[in-house]
Amino acid sequence: MRIFYTFIFTLLFAIQSNAQQMTPDIAVRLSRLPLGCISQEWPNKTSHLSASATDHVLLPSELHPAFFGCLDWHSSVHGHWLLVKILKTYPNIANKDSIIACLDNSFQDEKIVKESDYFKLYTASNTYERTYGWAWLLKLDQELLSWDNSKARQWHKSLQPLTATIEKLWKDYLPKQTYPNRTGVHPNTAFGLAFALDWARAVSDRDFEKLIMQKSMEFYSDNKKVPAYFEPDGSDFFSPSLEVADLMRRVLNKQEFSKWFNNYYDKRSIARLTMQPVVSDKSDYQTVHLVGLSFSRAWCMKGIANALPANDSRSKLFKSTAETFIKNALPEITNDNYGGSHWLASFAFYAMQ
Repeated sequence: MRIFYTFIFTLLFAIQSNAQQMTPDIAVRLSRLPLGCISQEWPNKTSHLSASATDHVLLPSELHPAFFGCLDWHSSVHGHWLLVKILKTYPNIANKDSIIACLDNSFQDEKIVKESDYFKLYTASNTYERTYGWAWLLKLDQELLSWDNSKARQWHKSLQPLTATIEKLWKDYLPKQTYPNRTGVHPNTAFGLAFALDWARAVSDRDFEKLIMQKSMEFYSDNKKVPAYFEPDGSDFFSPSLEVADLMRRVLNKQEFSKWFNNYYDKRSIARLTMQPVVSDKSDYQTVHLVGLSFSRAWCMKGIANALPANDSRSKLFKSTAETFIKNALPEITNDNYGGSHWLASFAFYAMQ
């Protein structure tokens, strides 16, 4: 029976993804993935640094009462973002009661306070989820803040102790960050800064915005002829080079960005980036990252394309490539492999916005 439902799940995506447009039906199916894992404690990858034998035996749900499911903390956080985004986009979605019940359960004041306390009480916890999980937490906060809805206001208020903790951690860390992380996985600096910049502007935190822009210019303003023809690595879910460009189109005005971008890639690198990533084994928890790479490349390419002049051939190429990546990757999201199902729905929805 499980195999049958997996087949139907994949088939429906394959049929509807031809249009590459989000629909309520696709949103319902995507929402079922975080709904199924937000309360699922095992398997679990806590990434917790234990200081003692007593510390070691704490359960994930004891360490993180709100965000213990979906294999790891960051996936739970962006699973919550997805549910918020879907409910915000489709307020009368068929399974809205299940989504609301799930969010009500997570956004309880005492749970969020304990989540915030984690970053203060444990060994090296001030580096926990830096900066990927931090970025998604701010994106979740931003989504709630920008939604004129009584439930959203309630959930946003509950989230504030954790949001304030993450903001402080980032403000303390960023002035000390000497070098960017140019990786295709969680520590990627450019991805984190892009989401943080969106949040800083949404909440009008001018000091944080200024700090992010200064660091972005310091890290990336002189980058030229980046060797993107070496991408991807075997477990990438980000393109390191595209994440930088997606950040810089937020930092620079359109004229400045176009000039910067002209020096950033050569034809060899662009040709490589527009090739569909090959996923040889979706059951492998690392190789399945490459499905997410199609989605993250797509959202970067869409943003970059819109920042380039309309008559720029690269703009047209990036837009068409993004749609192809989404179309080909959507059928790869199935509920038969937890290595992908615990996180890919968020990437798909974000790419299809």
